[in-house]
Formats: sequence, C-alpha cells, structure tokens
Amino acid sequence: MSQKTNKGAAPTELGSEKIGKLLAKYAIPGIIAMTASSLYNMVDSIFIGHIEGVGALAISALGVTFPLMNLSTAFGTLVGVGSSTMISVLLGQKNYESANKVLRNTVTLNTIIGLLFMAIVLAFLEPILRFFGASDVTLPYAMEYTTIILIGNVVTHLYFGLNTLIRASGNPKTAMGLTIFTVSSNALLDPIFIFGLNLGIKGAAIATVLCQLMALCYTLLFFSRKNNIIHFGKKVFELEWDIAKSSLSIGMGPFLMNAAACIVNLFINQQLFKYGGDLSIGAYGLANRLTFFFLMINMGLNQGMQPIAGYNFGAKQYSRVKEVFWATAKWMTLVAILCFIVSEFLPEPAIRIFTNDPELISRSVNGIRLMNIAVFVVGFGMAAGNLFQCLGMVKTSIFLSLTRQLLFLVPLLYILPLLLGESGVWYSFPISDTISTFVALFFVLRLFRKFGKMKDGDDPSILGGAIK
Repeated sequence: MSQKTNKGAAPTELGSEKIGKLLAKYAIPGIIAMTASSLYNMVDSIFIGHIEGVGALAISALGVTFPLMNLSTAFGTLVGVGSSTMISVLLGQKNYESANKVLRNTVTLNTIIGLLFMAIVLAFLEPILRFFGASDVTLPYAMEYTTIILIGNVVTHLYFGLNTLIRASGNPKTAMGLTIFTVSSNALLDPIFIFGLNLGIKGAAIATVLCQLMALCYTLLFFSRKNNIIHFGKKVFELEWDIAKSSLSIGMGPFLMNAAACIVNLFINQQLFKYGGDLSIGAYGLANRLTFFFLMINMGLNQGMQPIAGYNFGAKQYSRVKEVFWATAKWMTLVAILCFIVSEFLPEPAIRIFTNDPELISRSVNGIRLMNIAVFVVGFGMAAGNLFQCLGMVKTSIFLSLTRQLLFLVPLLYILPLLLGESGVWYSFPISDTISTFVALFFVLRLFRKFGKMKDGDDPSILGGAIK
C-alpha cells in the first residue's frame, strides 16, 4: 500500500507522550463512553422492569433476547474492531491513504452485514426466540422488542462501528460525547414511548433505535469533513477485498467471542429455564446487566489501550506496548475488584433499581453472589485478549476469546447443574473465569519473553502477527 499523506496530522503523541498520561487521555473518554453505553441498556431494563403488571415477565423476555443481541454485536465487532485496529496501526505507519480506504470499507461491510442479519433473523424470529428460551408467556414481549431492534440493525452497526473509528483516529472526546448523547436521549425518550404513548416494551426499542439514528447522522457528518485525519473523500462506500479480508481477520477474535457469548447465553437460558423457570432467566438478565456495567468500564480501558498499543506496535516501539499493557491490566483488575465488592456485599439495593418483584429480587441477589465470586480475575483476562488483538495476532486472540466461554464454561454449565441444580449454573462462571485467566497469563508471559529479546525498531514478524 502506498503512503501518501492527507490533510491533518497523525496523533504522534501516541509514540512519545508518557504512557500514564496517554492512557488517562484515551481511556477516560472510553470509560465514560462505555459506562454510558452500559447505562444505555440498563435504562431500558429499569423502565421495562417497572411496567405495571408485566415488569418481571418483561425483564425475563429481555433475558431471552440476550443471545440474539450478542450475535448481532458479534457481527458488528467483526467489522468495527478489525477496522479500528487497522487504522491505529496505519496511523502509526503514517499510511493515511490506506486508513481512509479502511473507513469506506467499514461503512460498506457494516451495511451489507447489517441488512443480511436483519432479513435472515426476522424471517425466522419466533422459532429463534423459542430456541433461545422464550416460553408462551415471555414470547410476545420478546417478539415486540426484538422486531424493532432488528429493523434498526443497520443503524446500530454503522453507529457503533464508526464511533470506534472516531476514537481510533485520535478523537476520543468526540466518541465519548456521541455515546453520552445517545444515553441521555434514550433516558428521555424511554418514559415517553413506554408510558406516555403506552407502547410498553416496544417503546423502549423504538427509543433505542431513534437515539442511535441521530448519533449516526452526526458521525457521518464528522467523517465528511476533509480536515479530519481520516475522511470519506469523494465516496462513502468502497469494498476492497484485501482491506476487507484484513479487517475481518483481525476482528475474528472479538467476533468469535461474541458469537460464543451467543451460544453460551443460549445454553444458560436453557439450563436456567430447566432448573428454575422464566424468573431465573430474568434473574440472570439483571445480574448480567449489573456485572456488565463494570465490564464496560474495563472495555473503556481497553479502548484507551488500543490506539496506544496499536500505534506503538506499528512504530516498532515494543517497550511502550508492554508498558501500556501492564498499566491497563492494573486498572482493569481494580475495577473487577469493585465489581466483586458490589456483587457480594451490596447486591440487593443494586437489583432493586430494576424491579420491585420480591421473588425476582431474591433470585437475582443469590445469582449474582455466586456468579461473581471470582470476578476480580476477569480484568487481567480482558486486557490480555485485547493486547493480542491490538497487535494483529489473530490466532492467539481467537483462542483466548474462546477459552473462557466455550472450552471451559459450556462443559461446566452442563455438568455442575446435574450435581447442584440451578446453583450449578451460577457456579460455572467463577470456575471458568479463574481457569481462563491463568491461560491468558501464560500467553502474555510467553509474548513478553519474545519482546525481551527484541529492541525497539526490530522487525515484528517473529512475534507471529503484524499489519503491513
């Protein structure tokens, strides 16, 4: 690929500024954005959970949709994560022309995948939801919510994908601002559509799609400005196979992680329904929402790490790659410890935010305590998986993405309930978390032993992955 320059300047601070200062600059907006994103989902659950007469069942219906939402997210990350990683590295290489091509390919791929996913799933929605654990009671609510979300699927994919590219191009505050806008808008529109217009759970879905559409319009305007480091240029859509192939291969790790999450959530729902019924699925939904809030903070830290690690790897400054990883892993572990404290000592007041149903509260409190016994180890594992993704080491990234969810968690989800009933489902999480973290530690230490034999400026090919 040629290396012609564009207007604007690359964020060269990524290769020279102190790592601690850089991580704060890039991670804090990411943390705010991802926290806001988790609140985005939590707001829906809060309002839906307080719909008079059906709140608990509606929450359970949302739990049924988790596997499908994970699958949709998987296809979104397949494009978005791969593209943002490529752009970070290409900016480190000062290859602005190729970075612009990546942007246009991202729009094209997200549009194609988003439309295909919507059409296929809508055609088979009812049997899919029943397969995911919907009963005769929860199916109508799940259908109402999911239909609207799927109609807006292209909007969702484009918004989240391009928002990631805004951050990767050195504009984390803009990306953060857009996320905060969608969250605040959703919080305002949810009660209007759910209660004011009496649309119930369908109203929550409509509010969600409308907020994302407004944010997408601004995002497209942002990338239309020629003074930005990366911009559309004369065309918005472009599909170049070499770029598409590289982007999809890098994003394959996060894709498989989210696809695996779909399979795992499917199995979780089936096991919880088998041993506990509809409300147990709802309890997992609430426990997952609360845990996800903290995990999204860690995802924000990962987003802060991504452009720094990618840029410095592209610039062959390996010592800075190691430094930013350990700094990120430290902070992510502290966040995971905070999640542990809330889960074990403050679960009931946290769950009461979502529902007043006594049985659902009781099941949720018990579930989150068991599920998050070992959650404090999750932070390191998340940082490790992101590290290999940032460096373009696809095979390792994919393997680490799959270990916790498929290799360890699924067998435990089958075996432990046979011995412990519903509690066995909950205990499966901390055991798989612990095992997978030790696996991630092994791979990180092995990589850094290779780093130790290299000097800054050496050819990175011996590490097993690079974006050229």
